[in-house]
Amino acid sequence: MRTAQIIVTLLAALMAGFSGTVLLMRAQWIVQALEDYRVPKSWWTPLGLAKAAGALGLVAGLFVPVIGVLAGCGLVLYFLGAAITVARARWYSHIPFPLVYAAPVAGALVLGYLA
Repeated sequence: MRTAQIIVTLLAALMAGFSGTVLLMRAQWIVQALEDYRVPKSWWTPLGLAKAAGALGLVAGLFVPVIGVLAGCGLVLYFLGAAITVARARWYSHIPFPLVYAAPVAGALVLGYLA
């Protein structure tokens, strides 16, 4: 069970880290999406940093579990908020995207609890 937890946690951290990095680098496809969802530009850097910090927290959680739990909960709430933002912008076909990022984080939390 511990091996599965480590693998899923690292996958979740990679996905969240990637998501934060592309936002911080202002990749055109993410910029276009954020503009479509009407997310204020002033929020972009803090949102990218939050995802990157969550990714680092997940990795740190492999050594200090309470940090991983806090980071995981924060990331799940972040991606649920992202899904709500997408729904409020009426881009219903895009709702699964933030949930795809939330799923491995939730899986890592469950596996950490079971391990």
